[in-house]
Amino acid sequence: MPEAKQITRPMPYASSDDFRQVFDQDMNSLYLLSYLLTADREKAEQCFVSGLEDAVEGNPVFKEWARSWARRVIIVNAVRAINPQPLEENGRSSSATVNSNGKTPLLEQAEIAAILALEPFERFVYVITVLERYSDQDCSLLLGCARRDVVAARARAFERIGSAMASRPRHLPPASSEKPASDERRSSLLELLAGQCLATSA
Repeated sequence: MPEAKQITRPMPYASSDDFRQVFDQDMNSLYLLSYLLTADREKAEQCFVSGLEDAVEGNPVFKEWARSWARRVIIVNAVRAINPQPLEENGRSSSATVNSNGKTPLLEQAEIAAILALEPFERFVYVITVLERYSDQDCSLLLGCARRDVVAARARAFERIGSAMASRPRHLPPASSEKPASDERRSSLLELLAGQCLATSA
């Protein structure tokens, strides 16, 4: 007896309302992603708004990919806004110096302060490959550079963030507490800081 063929329904595409819902529900994390990339509140807001417009008006995307696509359009808009470039011979990034408009409430958090203090290209590579977990190849395509530039920039970013964190006092957790998973730690940190961002922007 021949096997019955399994009927699969085509995957639905995300609608404009789906993307608006994603940007509404994930507002904190999407805005924080934009801010970590641009290190500038005004540019972060612009990237957030442009990201929503691009997601709604852009090419069709499967509904189940809507959240990851929303984060990608934020990254793409931040790249356009900052245009981060690999280091020049003088050891400085050729991108413009970042400007936080004099508001630095997030700099109370040592890890975020260290990320914002990175050169633009290093910051983009760190956020894209470490926090967003893009591959080196995808990162190099997004930034229009060679993979070796991505690898070198990430190594510098780890070194500088490590040095910055080591120079600041740390509050150690109780000995009985368990070390949280990296994903949980990252999520809680991003949510906390995103809330502070939005509160100070209001």
